[in-house]
Amino acid sequence: MPPSSSSNKLPFSSSFRPYSLFLVILFVVLLAVILVIVCTLGDASSFQWTRRHGSLLDFAPTTLTFSGTSQVFAVADPPPTSSLNPQIEERQEGIGKDKVYEKIKVTSATNEVKRHSRLEKIEATLARARLAIKEAGRVQNKTSTYDDPDYVPRGPIYRNAKVFHRSYLEMERIFKIYVYEEGEQPLFNDGPCKSVYATEGRFIHELAMDNNYRTSDPNQAHVYFLPYSVVAMVRYLYVPDSHDMSPIGRTIADYVNVIANKHPYWNRSLGADHVMVSCHDWGPYSSSYAPFLYNMSIRALCNANTSEGFIPSKDVSFPEVQLKTGEIKGILGGPSASSRHILAFFAGGRHGHIRHLLLEHWKEKDKDVLVYEQLPKHFSYDSMFKNSKFCLCPSGYEVATARVMDAIYAECVPVLISDGYVPPFSDVLNWKSFSVQVKVEDIPNIKGILSSISQKQYISLQRRVKQVQRHFVVNGPSKRFDIFHMTVHSIWLRRLNLRLGSPSRKAFDGNMSK
Repeated sequence: MPPSSSSNKLPFSSSFRPYSLFLVILFVVLLAVILVIVCTLGDASSFQWTRRHGSLLDFAPTTLTFSGTSQVFAVADPPPTSSLNPQIEERQEGIGKDKVYEKIKVTSATNEVKRHSRLEKIEATLARARLAIKEAGRVQNKTSTYDDPDYVPRGPIYRNAKVFHRSYLEMERIFKIYVYEEGEQPLFNDGPCKSVYATEGRFIHELAMDNNYRTSDPNQAHVYFLPYSVVAMVRYLYVPDSHDMSPIGRTIADYVNVIANKHPYWNRSLGADHVMVSCHDWGPYSSSYAPFLYNMSIRALCNANTSEGFIPSKDVSFPEVQLKTGEIKGILGGPSASSRHILAFFAGGRHGHIRHLLLEHWKEKDKDVLVYEQLPKHFSYDSMFKNSKFCLCPSGYEVATARVMDAIYAECVPVLISDGYVPPFSDVLNWKSFSVQVKVEDIPNIKGILSSISQKQYISLQRRVKQVQRHFVVNGPSKRFDIFHMTVHSIWLRRLNLRLGSPSRKAFDGNMSK
């Protein structure tokens, strides 16, 4: 009987068994190779940093929340390519204005394990500080209960006095700053201690003499300070009337290159844990010659203008103080609230559109709102501040004005008139409790706005100005809670917002308003 047709055909699996076996072996080999590559890349890239933009004191990655209100901060646009120094050798990949955070790999593989261990210890101490501050914010009572021999923050001038106090104590306990020694005076490690730029030089000098925050061991530091002075560079490098800022910008870019090539810390985070200070109007723009300094680093700027690249979540608003003699003796204090007979006062030139509007509406037109383009000779600027209830502080060519500090020193309630200005220490201080903020479009209504504030309300405002004054006083040497320590605290908060380590970690929540 002839065999059936089905019996003459071998099963499909049998006829292709050698080929199938080959495919299986090839698949296994390829899978093993892929696993090896993934594991290798995972080890090399496991050491990364994360900064949550716009999340200084809040878990939400793009939202900064205070007093029940939310404001979204976007990443600053990179400066125009024409303004950047083409010789700068910083790595520029990975920067994008639409990124919520960036991840940068460590560039040095030879010391990776050692640096990883040191940095992990530093991050561990910061994590414990974050937890302590967060715990303080969970308590409903905002009054500080921490013992302090010098001062205990209290009252409505703070967003949350207890959280601030705990944060301040944690900062004093662990925060360390390394100051680079590269660069020669007068451009580096020096600065003006008199004039309207005094706070720039005073901060550089105070940090140089500091024994609490400054460390000589860069491996123990939480941040790294770039001690250059824009004011000094303007004096020695800028050609008058040339309108050419490039010599200053190139000097800053070259300095960053020196730091990046000589030390491993800049490349570790591409400058995200590095700090600069500047009270000159050109401070923000000159930093754009070093792209990562502009986009990543913590910049303490008097010209804290959000429309010109100032990012409140990473940058620090630096107070602008006019010190004619370098000392504060004789300029602090003033008459009581009931002894001040002038409703409002301003004297100054037409610097910028806001002052132009103010002078157009009020220049020598009202007996209660005294506005002068040039102060009469028989008047004293200081005495006018001390005898006024409200001191008008309009922005000039730039948003910052030393009149804000002049007012606080004279215990006159400051009236802020600006667009895009972030007041100093506003992540801690509740400016609405001791100042008046007037919109530019409301300049014609200034008298009505100020007259509507009752005497009782004014007395409360003026009393709070006297209370908050200690945080803006320039001392030599510095004292706890003064302008130097408050600036350091603002830098400390930005460092808490930066995670050098696993990108999966959440952002810091130390909301000062909770």
